[in-house]
Amino acid sequence: MVTINPVAHKLLSYAPFILVLIDLRYEGVYCGKNDSVENHLEMGKKLLAAGQLADALSHFHAAVDGDPKNYMAYYRRATVYLAMGKSKSALPDLSKVIELKPDFTAARLQRGNLLLKQGKLDEAEGDFKKVLKSGPSDKEAAEAKALLTKSDEIQRLAAQAQSDFARKDYSSAAALLDTVIETCVWDVGSRELRAECMIQLGELGKAISDLKATSKLKNDNTEAFYQLSAIYYQLGDHEMSLNEVRECLKLDPDHKQCFSHYKQVKKLNKQILAAEELIQQQRYGDAVSKYESVMKTEPHISHYTNQAQERICHCLSQDKQATEAITVCSKVLKSNPQNVNALKDRAEAFLQDEQYEEAIKDFESAREHNENDRQIKEGLERAQRLLKQSQKRDYYKVLGVKRNAQKKEIIKAYRKLAQQWHPDNFQDPEEKKRAEKKFIDIAQAKEVLSDPEKRSKFDQGEDPLDPESQQGRGHHHFHGGWDSFQGFNPFGSGPFNFKFNFN
Repeated sequence: MVTINPVAHKLLSYAPFILVLIDLRYEGVYCGKNDSVENHLEMGKKLLAAGQLADALSHFHAAVDGDPKNYMAYYRRATVYLAMGKSKSALPDLSKVIELKPDFTAARLQRGNLLLKQGKLDEAEGDFKKVLKSGPSDKEAAEAKALLTKSDEIQRLAAQAQSDFARKDYSSAAALLDTVIETCVWDVGSRELRAECMIQLGELGKAISDLKATSKLKNDNTEAFYQLSAIYYQLGDHEMSLNEVRECLKLDPDHKQCFSHYKQVKKLNKQILAAEELIQQQRYGDAVSKYESVMKTEPHISHYTNQAQERICHCLSQDKQATEAITVCSKVLKSNPQNVNALKDRAEAFLQDEQYEEAIKDFESAREHNENDRQIKEGLERAQRLLKQSQKRDYYKVLGVKRNAQKKEIIKAYRKLAQQWHPDNFQDPEEKKRAEKKFIDIAQAKEVLSDPEKRSKFDQGEDPLDPESQQGRGHHHFHGGWDSFQGFNPFGSGPFNFKFNFN
């Protein structure tokens, strides 16, 4: 016989009371748990009604965590997701509601509606038919019938669109898909097919819109990013093309098409950016070489070759290579007569080549396409002044130098002509008189062209030695004819005194 010591016997006598206390404790926990879930549901409901969606969602999360078998917690959370536009998150919750309570027609109607918007027509029809078999209210029955009819119509239109696409009737297919997508707004397949129709029809902007939508609606949609990159590349937007192909490679670094395309776009983008930086640095010759490389990298897409030629035209014009600039700019304008940039650059080249009337024509053409461009307005006014000036006297022609001549060339030409036309070289009164006038013209040309400020004014079409051109500004100009030059030394400072030795 087992003997129980007094202490153990005393503890056993309290056992019934301990068990009762434990049972009451767990009952209290269970009741508190249900109360907590109900509190979260009630608070979430109030916050949802007040439009405080994020706070409501937090309470419904807590309710689901507190009781994973409470179908109402899932339904309320799905309602918030829908209000927040997060249909992807709402769909699993609605499916959980139907799993827990198959006769909950409101949840089944909402799920069917979401499936319809996603283009999952067979699944949507299944939900609508089950609603009609579950003894719904009149309102629910009417809604289910309407959605079922809509689903049948969409299936018919989608099938016809596929048939038209197969027959290459892209316009008809696109029109049908427009109607399909009005209802099935999240249908990736319909949007991809419509994008392909738009590509075939040459409406690339609309294709981009659909492809961007599919890249968001479908996870890991590398094909959409590849197509977007290819379209942007065709349109000449190399930077956007690079952005999209990078998104493709983020999803799949080993994607063959994206990787091959990435290398091409990256190379072209790098060349264009480098060329533009050289232009900013006024290294026009290097920029021309870089844009010639662009045309070699991508010779098949006209946008890039045209852009490269337009920028080469600009560089040559800025670099004072008038003849070459006129040739390249004319080639650009042959393919696009309304290219304002090329018109402006060719006009500047015409001015450098002293073809003032041609420059005026180009500036006027550019103005027709862009009336508010200040550069065009100022260029036209300058060309008109230079034309008027050329009809009077041209200091460059007097010295026989080009408009881009350096100061050293100007001084050299001046000295040669001053020596040739000095009046002391002529004995005949008429010849001496003609030489005096010629000598003055030579000296005035040297004064203007060797002075940076006066030369700049002259290049802008203003004669700094012409009182009429100066309009009373008080600038210095020559007076008094030959007498003013007595004692003047054209070869340096001090009195003019030199002899000619013909021996």
